[in-house]
Amino acid sequence: MKAKTLKSEKQNSSAALAIAKGVGVGLCVSLVGILLFAFILRFSSISDKVIAPVNEVIKGVSIFFGVFVGLKKHKKMGLLNGVLIGFLFTIVAFLVFSILDGTFSFDRTLLNDIVFGSVIGAICGIICVNLKKS
Repeated sequence: MKAKTLKSEKQNSSAALAIAKGVGVGLCVSLVGILLFAFILRFSSISDKVIAPVNEVIKGVSIFFGVFVGLKKHKKMGLLNGVLIGFLFTIVAFLVFSILDGTFSFDRTLLNDIVFGSVIGAICGIICVNLKKS
């Protein structure tokens, strides 16, 4: 009985570590993507209408890389772990970018971002868990 408990605790800590790793990788990819895009905006005459869609693409790509790295060694529960990575990434990214901006704005946009991040995380989690090892 004790062996099952130890195995279960090890799996839970391993899943938590994978989720944290995925969020961290996603955040790093997002920061690099935003910095590159800001650099491009600085030296080009891109319309302001392009900023919001590009930010969403950067978030989606960041979540994908976070889920891919976080779930690389896990071949179970891709949907749940992907949702958790997407959800937590969105919350942490909101906090980091709000701190950098100096303002916290809790509105419908944040709720939309949380839903978007969770859905993208779920889709990426399903894909990543079901990829065959080469």
